[in-house]
Formats: sequence, C-alpha cells, structure tokens
Amino acid sequence: MGNPAGSFIWYELMTPDADAAAAFYGSVVGWKIAGHSDPAAGGVDYRMIVRDDGGMAGGVLTLTPEMLAGGARPTWMPYLYAPDVDAEVAAIEAEGGQVRMPATDLPVGRIAMVTDPQGVPIYLMNPTPPADRPDATSDVFDEAAAQRVRWNELASSDLAGSLTFYGKHFGFTFDERMPMGPMGDYCFIGHHGRTLGAIMQRQDAQQPAAWLLYFGVPSIAEAKRTVEARGGQIVMGPMEVPGGEWIVVGIDPQGAAFGLVGAQGD
Repeated sequence: MGNPAGSFIWYELMTPDADAAAAFYGSVVGWKIAGHSDPAAGGVDYRMIVRDDGGMAGGVLTLTPEMLAGGARPTWMPYLYAPDVDAEVAAIEAEGGQVRMPATDLPVGRIAMVTDPQGVPIYLMNPTPPADRPDATSDVFDEAAAQRVRWNELASSDLAGSLTFYGKHFGFTFDERMPMGPMGDYCFIGHHGRTLGAIMQRQDAQQPAAWLLYFGVPSIAEAKRTVEARGGQIVMGPMEVPGGEWIVVGIDPQGAAFGLVGAQGD
C-alpha cells in the first residue's frame, strides 16, 4: 500500500452497544456510523465509521457477551501497517509480547492482535488494497483534519522499553522530547517526516497503559458540552497545548477513553 510500514492505518472502537456509540460519536465528532454490520464482517457485528467527506475514519466492533466474559472491555484500538504480519507476530512474541488473536486472513487483509512487551494491545495489519488502486493510501490519521485521528498517545508502564520496541518494529523515531518535570519526558513520535503523536511514562498504576486517540473537532468548548450532555465524562481539560490548540480527554457512555483536539471555541 502507499503508506510506509509502521503507519497507523485503521482505528477500531470496541463497544457493547454500537447503536449508542453511533449516536454519541455522531454528536461529538460528526461521524456517521452504519446502523448495521458490514456484509464482509464474517458474522460479527462490525460497522464502518464514515466522515463527512465520504472517507472512512475506522470501524466499530460490537463486543458480545462472550467477548466481555472473556475479558474484552470497551476501548479504542490502533492498527499498525505490517507488511509481514506473521514475522512481526513471531518477533513480538519472542520479545515478551503476547498473541491475543493469531494472524488471520480477512477480505480486507491479514491481521493479528498482539500486546507489546508492556502489555498494550495493538493490531497488526497487511491490508488488501482495492483491485483498481493497488497503491491505495490510508488517510484515517491526519495531523490537522477534523473527524480524523490527529494524535496517537501512548501512556507506557516502561517508557524506555516502549521507545525501543516501537522504534525497532515500526520505525518510530524519538528525536524531539518535551520535559514535563516530575512527569518525565513527552517523547514525540517521528515517522517518515510526520509527527504521529507521543509516548510518555504513565503516572501511576491506576492509569491504563494504552494508546489514547485524539479526534479532530472544530471547537473543544462545544465538544465538551456535547460529551457531557450525551452521557460521557470529561476526565482532563480543556487545556491548551503547544501550537495554540486545546484538548480534552473523555470517557464515552460505554466506558472507552478518547481524546479530542481542536480550536478552543466558545
């Protein structure tokens, strides 16, 4: 595909109530989430997230009672482009990661779910591009666009270990860091000329070691009001970040954490 290896190429919300998620994120971010499963989903309830421009923002996987009983929880998950999924799975497992879903062929490509050595779950994917566009490029991540993921942030239980792991397997570089005093360094992720997000040390054992995705919105003030009016919680912010934009971190009504970034608004 057209993206460099190691790129964020898809995002997935795991939730027990896809209809409620569609109503919530439709109001907050502006997405349209299908009211029915994708026909190619192979028996699971998997729905596409559509942006206003007609492009895709990711997908929604409905967690079944069996999945919840097995330990699955509401969360957002990133997909990273791995040209050889099987080789990456084997290498990650050898380094202390765990295989949560073995490499599997789907109509959209070959995927696997693993945890990194710090226990953070991620998907690996080698997508099957459309027959008429063999060099198709994913645009679900964009540093500046509304209704896309604009920032990928990892809170790690072992900052040094995460920097080594993601640098080795996905080509991330960490040439720029922002000191945050007692909180440690905020290590920006460089990747083929783009800044994808950052990795930082989690602050205590209660903070989940996980990827947090920030979605672009036009107005943080308006988005905050909508989150709260629609049954979500704001757990951090609004706060200004370098560059003059503002962020909040929230939890949706089903329990999945997310971030929002945009102009302050009023």
